[in-house]
Amino acid sequence: MSLIPVTILTGFLGSGKTTLLKRILTEAHGQKIAVIENEFGEENIDNEILVNDTQENIIQMNNGCICCSIREDLRETLQLLAAKKRKGLLDFDRVVIETTGLADPGPVAQTFFMDEEIAEQYLLDSILTLVDAKHAASQLNDRQEARRQVGFADQIFISKTDLVAKDEVDALMHRLKHMNPRAPQKAVHFGEVAIKDVFDLRGFNLNAKLDIDPDFLKEDEHAGHDHGDHDHVHGEHCDHPSHATDGAHHHVHDDDVKSFVFRSDKPFSPAKLEDFLGAIVNIYGPRMLRYKGVLNMEGTDRKVIFQGVHQLMGSDLGPAWAPDESKTSKMVFIGIDLPKDIFLQGLEQCLV
Repeated sequence: MSLIPVTILTGFLGSGKTTLLKRILTEAHGQKIAVIENEFGEENIDNEILVNDTQENIIQMNNGCICCSIREDLRETLQLLAAKKRKGLLDFDRVVIETTGLADPGPVAQTFFMDEEIAEQYLLDSILTLVDAKHAASQLNDRQEARRQVGFADQIFISKTDLVAKDEVDALMHRLKHMNPRAPQKAVHFGEVAIKDVFDLRGFNLNAKLDIDPDFLKEDEHAGHDHGDHDHVHGEHCDHPSHATDGAHHHVHDDDVKSFVFRSDKPFSPAKLEDFLGAIVNIYGPRMLRYKGVLNMEGTDRKVIFQGVHQLMGSDLGPAWAPDESKTSKMVFIGIDLPKDIFLQGLEQCLV
């Protein structure tokens, strides 16, 4: 049986997750989707769509979608769904997990790597983060959960852009880009998102990411003449509009979720790199949200692609370097107050 793709939908309270979900659940897209809802939501879908008194809390929709709310833990719910699918009791093509507005998507994502039984049945496709343009500035300033959700994203949807001025939206996009340069951003209205922007993004599929997202390899090039390799810190003298969105307050953010990029044309020594990455993941893992790279390794003419979430890290052999391609290693790290200098110097020392 092929693996069941899973999408994690996250975003701060009121960012439009439920609107997007309703649309996914009721639209005629020809896909049968099982939705797992964390029950602590302030506006549960089931108020409107679901009936609460069924025994197992799994409801079949008229377009073939299934909805279930978690009462136990996620792992048990996933096991139950997979078992019912195997026995032919439930028919669904993919799973969407809606996290609560205050959730850190990290542990949810880790379930798909750490748990062998889950990993044999499911494939984590991507983490989608919804950001509410109207309230984003204050949420990002005040709540680390909101900043972490941005750091984890493979795709960011910005809702309610029609309620704020264009320069505020631009400022927000600039700020989000600093926090997570590898997630494409899209402004969306009332959950009107094309299904192709939601599913099969392959954010966690090591090889495919490069085929479908060439911008990942260029994501900081625009930054080269703009503000260095993401070195620009939002400090006192930064006059970018996002730092003055509070009008009179001229609030300065130096977000704790930041990204930086390492690149080099020299090959890595596999042993040195493995030791160094092992050491930093050990120390900083809980603060490392997402990290990803395409590496030129000594001893192979193929690209080595690696990525991780928190302490979990994986790598894979990718395609061969093309004859005319410059063999540049490139890594992006997204995390909370990571010591950039230690990372960059350490990586430098792993080169041949």
